[in-house]
Parts: sequence; C-alpha cells; structure tokens
Amino acid sequence: MEWYHYLLIGLGAALLLLILTVLIRTLRFRPLSGKSYEGDAVSFDKDAAVRAMQTLVRFKTISDLDPSKEDEGEFAALIAALPSLYPNVYEKATLTTFDGRGLLYHIKGREDGAPTVLMAHYDVVSVQESDWERPPFSGDIVDGVLWGRGTLDTKITFHSALFATDTLLKEGFVPKNDLYLAFSGGEEVNGPGARNIVAYFEKKGIKPALVLDEGGAVVENFFPGVKRSCAMIGIAEKGMMNVRYTVSSGGGHASAPKPGSPLVRLSKACLRLEKHPFPLHPNAAAMQMFDTVARESTFLYRMIFSNLWLFKGALDLICRLSGGELNALLRTTVAFTQSEGSAGANVLPPKASLVSNMRLNPLDNVDDALAYLKKTVGDDKVDITLMMGENPSNISRTDVEGYDRLATAVGETWQGAMISPYLMVQCSDSRHWSKISDRVYRFSAMKLSGAERASIHGNNERIPVETIHKAAEFYIRLIKNS
Repeated sequence: MEWYHYLLIGLGAALLLLILTVLIRTLRFRPLSGKSYEGDAVSFDKDAAVRAMQTLVRFKTISDLDPSKEDEGEFAALIAALPSLYPNVYEKATLTTFDGRGLLYHIKGREDGAPTVLMAHYDVVSVQESDWERPPFSGDIVDGVLWGRGTLDTKITFHSALFATDTLLKEGFVPKNDLYLAFSGGEEVNGPGARNIVAYFEKKGIKPALVLDEGGAVVENFFPGVKRSCAMIGIAEKGMMNVRYTVSSGGGHASAPKPGSPLVRLSKACLRLEKHPFPLHPNAAAMQMFDTVARESTFLYRMIFSNLWLFKGALDLICRLSGGELNALLRTTVAFTQSEGSAGANVLPPKASLVSNMRLNPLDNVDDALAYLKKTVGDDKVDITLMMGENPSNISRTDVEGYDRLATAVGETWQGAMISPYLMVQCSDSRHWSKISDRVYRFSAMKLSGAERASIHGNNERIPVETIHKAAEFYIRLIKNS
C-alpha cells in the first residue's frame, strides 16, 4: 500500500472522529432539568393597583438633556402624591432623599442579614404627542390596556415595588432582613440619583444580598428555535461610548471639488468600521444564557453552541450577517447615529462630523475600544474623539441565595417559563451598584410582546392591565422572601 493511502485512511479516520465528537456533544446538549415552581396564590386589591398606576402615568416626569423640556413641578407633584397612594410605606418606612430626585425608603427587618434593594426610575423620555393614537399622559384604559409614557419604562416597576411593599405592610408584614426601595428621577439622562444612593450605601458599608433593577422580561421567540417563553434575568450590562469623528478642510465652492473632502473621508471611515466590526468575544454572561436557552433550540444551534471550539467562526459569520440582538450579545457594536456637514447644498463643508453610539462587550473597555477605532479607520485626518464612555458592569453571580430568591419569584409568577441569565445590551442605573455588589440583577416584572417591547421609548407605549397585576404579584412574592 502506498504512503498516500495511509494518509487518506488517517484523514478519513480523523474526520469520522470529528463528526462523532460533534454529534455526541450535540446530543448530550439537552435541556436542563429545571426546578418546578408552584407558589401559593397571592391576593391583593387589583383595582387599587391599577388606579395608582394610572395616577403615576399622568405626571409628565420627562427627563431630557434639554432642560427646557423638563418640568420640576411635575416631579414634585408625583412625589407629593406618593403618601396617599402608598400610605403604609410612608407610615412605616424611613425616607431619605438625595440630589438628583433620589428617593430611598428603608424598612427595618427582624434580623441583621444582608438587605434587599429594589430599584426603579420614575422619569420618562420625551414624547411627540401628535404621533400617539391616544394622549401619552392621560392614563386612559381602553380594552384592558393602560396607555401612557412610562407604563413600561419604568413606572410599572416603581409602582409595583411600592404597591407590593404597601400591601404587605398593611398586613403587618416585617421582612426577615432590611428592605430598601431605591428610586431615581433622572435615569434617562444618566442623572446622579442612583450614584448618590450607591455612595450612601458605600459610606455605611452596606452590602446587599440582592439588588434588582429593570432589564429583562418574559418574552417569546427570544432565541431561534426556542418555543417556550423565556424569563431573561440580566446579570451584567454592556458599557457605552459616544464617539465623534471629525474631518476639517478649507471648504470651498461645490462646483470645483477636490478629492478627499471631509464627507468622503468620513464615509470611508464609516465603511471601514462596518466591514471590520469588533472581534467576537463570547463573554461569561452571554455564555451562561446560551448554555441555558440554546439547549432547547434546533439541532443546528445546539450543534453550534455545544461545539464553539469548532464553530466559533460560523457563529461569527451568522452574527455579522444577521446583526441584531444575537450579534450585540457577543461583540462591541458601533452604530452611527448623527452627522453634520455643510450649511449649504452647494458649499463644501470646512468641517464635517459623524457620531457613533457604541455598546461595549464585557471583555472590552473604553480605552481599548477607542484604540481599535483609530487603528481600523487608519486615517490621521479623521479626528476620533471620545464624547463620553462608561465601561461594562461586572458580571453578577448566579450561584448565590439572592439569585435563587429572584428566580423563585419569577418561576412562581410565570409558571412554565424558562429562566435564564443574560447580558443586557442596554444601560441602566444598576451599573452603579456593581462597584459594591456582585449580586445585581436586571429583570422588569412583565411578560412583553414584540410590539410592547418596540413601544418602549417609542410611540403608543402601553401596558395591559393584567400585566400590572402580574408585576404586583411578582414583587409581593419576592418581598415576602426578603
């Protein structure tokens, strides 16, 4: 037998072994045997829960980088209404206020263990009222749905934490350990409220067992091929950068343009970054999600995620081509959002600029990302300047009692849903808590449709009345175990 025959036999055996290894790993990548949740029934005044939510929606607590669009009177009016909406909280909790519209309620527990912190923000983003089908601050209920800005982001969690606490306190409930309700009124503009509250905890040396803020939700069709509802609990969030790209020139009349004008250079820079995205970085938060959710997907995705040592390149290609949430979970993203050029259609701009908004993978940081941009653009005439930047949060633990309590409350409220950690691609106030705790989680207590998710920060934001009931039920379950 010739030598090349042995080579072919060896290659064939190696290929067969590779195929068998991939198949065996795929077949063993089966759904996890999840815990069964059967919590006791929860009773409360459902009508009162809805009425209080309606009241909160009617306050125009708009945060905007343009101060002329804000009305401090609306914030003051909302805060003034809280004692009548949640009287037992005001009777039995200690309230500390902070600059930046920060509110911190403290309910003393029976013991001195690590406390629970429930977060939310009560400010909302601006609206273009003419684009709404119903007035965004009317609090109208139509066909079982409450319309209004902030119904989903996040007056629902603000209200539900207060309402659940108020309901339990009325019944004589005392938490096992201290309970804090920590609210900010400037989250949408990165205001100081949450930072000031975290500084207060840091100064006093308080280490929470659980911090819960907005974030994931119970969703359908979250991952390709997965049919079950998925309750996604954020255990980390990406960082954020805003970057400006500027090119200057002598300007001139558009009738005699020279090559390499500012807009042309910026266009080339934009295309280079589009063609050469940041490297795929499978981070721990995303991989914990894939290890849970992908097990219930199609054979193809199970094969890819159980054999990333072989298929990482294929996953990279899928992410590049599809973009969207899967891509955002695994790499730093660059989205060009603003541009500026000449003041006249027939004038070459003496200066032109682009702005990109970037979301940083947990394995990247601001300095390295800025260096990557400059290297990839590769044009010294394009000035690349950091406008603002915050590094990603730390990744919180899922092997601790605080996460178990949260998962139990989720499982008892939305029975049958798959519960999974995930990486939140948006930013929230919870990132400030990472400096003092590795038990910070992000879950908005709602089951959301695709249309409802799309209405957050958009037109016609609204929430079903049943979702208001479920959110209150969830917080009552969680607080009972605090």
